[in-house]
Amino acid sequence: MSLLRPLLLDMVPTIQQTAALALGRLANYNDDLAEAVVKGDILPQLVCSLSEQNRFYKKAAAFVLRAVGKHSPQLAQAVVQCGALESLAICLEDFDPGVKEAAAWALGYIARHNSELSQAVVDAGAVPLLVLCIQEPEIALKRIAASTLSDISKHSPELAQTVVDAGAIAHLAQMILNPDAKLKRQVLSALSQIAKHSVDLAELVVEAEIFPVVLTCLKDSDEYVKKNGATLIREIAKHTPELSQFIVNAGGVAAVIDCIGSCRGTVRLPGIMMLGYVAAHSENLSMAVIVSKGIPPLCTCLVEEQEDHLKAAAAWALGQVGRHTPEHARAVAVANVLPTLLSMYMDTHSSEDLQLKTKRALKNILQKCTYLPALEPLLQDAPPNIMKHIVGQFSKVLPHDSKARRLFVTTGGLKKVQEIKAEPGSLLQEYINTINNCFPEEIVRYYSPGYSEILLERVENYQPVL
Repeated sequence: MSLLRPLLLDMVPTIQQTAALALGRLANYNDDLAEAVVKGDILPQLVCSLSEQNRFYKKAAAFVLRAVGKHSPQLAQAVVQCGALESLAICLEDFDPGVKEAAAWALGYIARHNSELSQAVVDAGAVPLLVLCIQEPEIALKRIAASTLSDISKHSPELAQTVVDAGAIAHLAQMILNPDAKLKRQVLSALSQIAKHSVDLAELVVEAEIFPVVLTCLKDSDEYVKKNGATLIREIAKHTPELSQFIVNAGGVAAVIDCIGSCRGTVRLPGIMMLGYVAAHSENLSMAVIVSKGIPPLCTCLVEEQEDHLKAAAAWALGQVGRHTPEHARAVAVANVLPTLLSMYMDTHSSEDLQLKTKRALKNILQKCTYLPALEPLLQDAPPNIMKHIVGQFSKVLPHDSKARRLFVTTGGLKKVQEIKAEPGSLLQEYINTINNCFPEEIVRYYSPGYSEILLERVENYQPVL
């Protein structure tokens, strides 16, 4: 470092640039080396040069600032403190697209860390210039400018609003159909980061007429375009039933369901969550997910995926679909989801989050489910905290349905209920008593544990009348 520093002031321009490039590569390698660049008092020198040197040197200097700022908020703060942001913002107006690109890149790496650093980038006047950069013809510059706008917007509604006020949404929305996959990724990401904060911001994104155009991204060959497209739709859907309804009307639910079916792994996550958010809003929206055949792919994710957080998301979404009415719960229960949820909840290898989500999903669905054939297999294995919800549903249906009572006896349900050990006076015991009151006393006795031994004993002790 001490040898490279004087070379930044060398008489020969190529030596200056090569020294800056070397420092940038060192700083890029890890945070210790980046720290050494800061301690070597090299940054102020680079910042001075940003305004007066040629374009090659500017690119190299911006690369060093980006390489230092990327590692941690503390190192990014060091870049801010030496006055780099104003100089970088000026570079965004340079005639050379490569200089603009290098400056946008450095600003994005600083803004990415937290809202204070992002605010510093905004205060340096970078946002309107970045919006101009996304309108430039060079694809690489468009990409990095969109990425930096995304990094600025993500921290708070106020920062996102600054990006919106600079007119970014309309230009970003026009680029959703750009053939360049990497640009589409960044554009979708930036729109997601704006839409996620509030209903007003989400509505502004929708008003830029991104539907139905954005649905084509869900069929894209690039996995990240798919993922970011689904994330954008999710961030809009989560806010209100009206926004969700708008997405349903535009064919968004069906498109997301197809997308989940056609990909694997974490690419599925935003789509799974989007279906959960839509279904959570209202009975009608949940029914839209059911009618669009959303339950089978969610079940597939629950069974197929290896990662617990993906299973947990699928469980949560199924719980949101099934929690509204008996009809909704039946649609989920018929897909044979309940035993899968129960086994995941009871599996000691499941993560804490997965156990929590499967338990909640089971509870949500069970409290509405009156489709008894789906509940009966659970009587065998469920722990007491789940059992009370299952038995509770039987106690609601059986008193009013003679056909169900007959089936309950013939399929062995009544026998299983007699085998449940419930605490006297508990809610579970009350439910069992309600069920038992639906049947003649001798039938209940016949299916109680130990009754067959009593009968055999009576046979042994019986004195026949000769």
